[in-house]
Amino acid sequence: FIFPLCSDSQVDLSVMRHGAFAHSHVKKLLSNAPVESVVRVTGIVSSRPPGQENPKMPTGDIEVKAETAEILNSCKKLPFEIKDFIKKSEALRMQYRYLDLRSFQLQYNLRLRSHIVMRMREYLCNLHGFVDVETPTLFKRTPGGAKEFLVPSREAGKFYSLPQSPQQFKQLLMVGGLDRYFQVARCYRDEGSRPDRQPEFTQIDIEMSFVDQAGIQRLIEGLLQYCWPEERGPIVTPFPSMTYKEALADYGTDKPDTRFGMKIVDISDFLRRLDIQFVQNALSYPHGTVKAICIPQGVVSGALHTCSALGNLRLESADLLEAAGLVLRDPTAFHFLWVVDFPLFLPKEENPTELESAHHPFTAPHPSDTSLLYSDPTKARSQHYDLVLNGSEVGGGSIRIHSAEQQRFVLEKVLKEDSEVLSHLLEALEFGAPPHGGIALGLDRLISLIVDAPSIRDVIAFPKSFRGRDLMGNAPDYVTPEELEPYHIQVSWPLAERGKEKL
Repeated sequence: FIFPLCSDSQVDLSVMRHGAFAHSHVKKLLSNAPVESVVRVTGIVSSRPPGQENPKMPTGDIEVKAETAEILNSCKKLPFEIKDFIKKSEALRMQYRYLDLRSFQLQYNLRLRSHIVMRMREYLCNLHGFVDVETPTLFKRTPGGAKEFLVPSREAGKFYSLPQSPQQFKQLLMVGGLDRYFQVARCYRDEGSRPDRQPEFTQIDIEMSFVDQAGIQRLIEGLLQYCWPEERGPIVTPFPSMTYKEALADYGTDKPDTRFGMKIVDISDFLRRLDIQFVQNALSYPHGTVKAICIPQGVVSGALHTCSALGNLRLESADLLEAAGLVLRDPTAFHFLWVVDFPLFLPKEENPTELESAHHPFTAPHPSDTSLLYSDPTKARSQHYDLVLNGSEVGGGSIRIHSAEQQRFVLEKVLKEDSEVLSHLLEALEFGAPPHGGIALGLDRLISLIVDAPSIRDVIAFPKSFRGRDLMGNAPDYVTPEELEPYHIQVSWPLAERGKEKL
């Protein structure tokens, strides 16, 4: 047996001590070995005496009657105890991630993640004829959407971009006749980290030709049923569905947590009869309304653009009530929900007179709203659908635009983007592109919800910190001017950094 000498070892040291040491030096060696050292024990495996089995250990039915022992690698003093109940700062966990990975919970999370991905591959490839295709990591920037990481090239002034998703490539695969594609895809976004975001992340990326929204939804429901861990209980399909407008009106968000009630209700008609001046003032505005949520043991109401604020208040109230002992959200329940009929475009936050894609610029308009795309795009709905689990978005997709003419109109006339950046895709759509659509599941977020982890960092082997840094390897790091020279780049150092560099 070769194993680390720790409290979670596959062979319990106390068991080996029970009549198992043939020589006193073996006992002394193992007793003096530092915790987490790697030891090799040679001996005879036998069943434990009746009544001394340990059902909490995988090897709880056996013991080793040790004859010889050897320390293969002694462990120096640990920066923290490797036990799940010992609290450690996240910075320390990130710095010594290889030690943190030895904990039972992280071992469980990563092994479950591996099992779920394997089952997903089985379902898609073996049962539904999908082809696993790897797409490039070095590409060019995509108009709109999240900020992308830039990678310098040896051509002066030219840069690659790390794709935020394989969106263009999977559409091109549909043009190429690979009508059922999937990939466990690495994606990159140069955004600030949050508990459920990372600068690099993994998604289950799927695209199909000759499919509609219902077809994508049925596929994903079957996929999740097939890979779902037995210990989490069965999930029931089909998942319920809700329009974007219904979600905002009832829950104040496009990703509602439906495990509990406290819906938003419109009380405008009731309050119109009351002589309350500030309420009457609110109702006198165009689209003026007063809405409320019913909270156990309390009441809160509000007026003007209130749904989003009430949606946040609904969740904050649930947190406070549960902290006080009232259980609203069953931690063992998994409530899936499809949110559909999103608007095709939304006003830009920084300039409301301009439009941006609610999903991405390749999303097709709702069949009933195609004419609105050309006459009044602000009113057009899209064929965009999100999958929500317990109030978190775990997937999103759409039916795509497969007409080059319509795609060019969206880019140039609606979004005011330079279509030349996407000339390769526009040209491909002119060569008999089939109707197609797809979806991407956020693997990190899905697994974190399944294991009830507080952050997606707890289901990723080597995640970045909250600020997007690798605290273990100290990345990102500086490079020398000589290393930058082939890429035609010079760094302009802030004054404080210049002094630091000279030191």
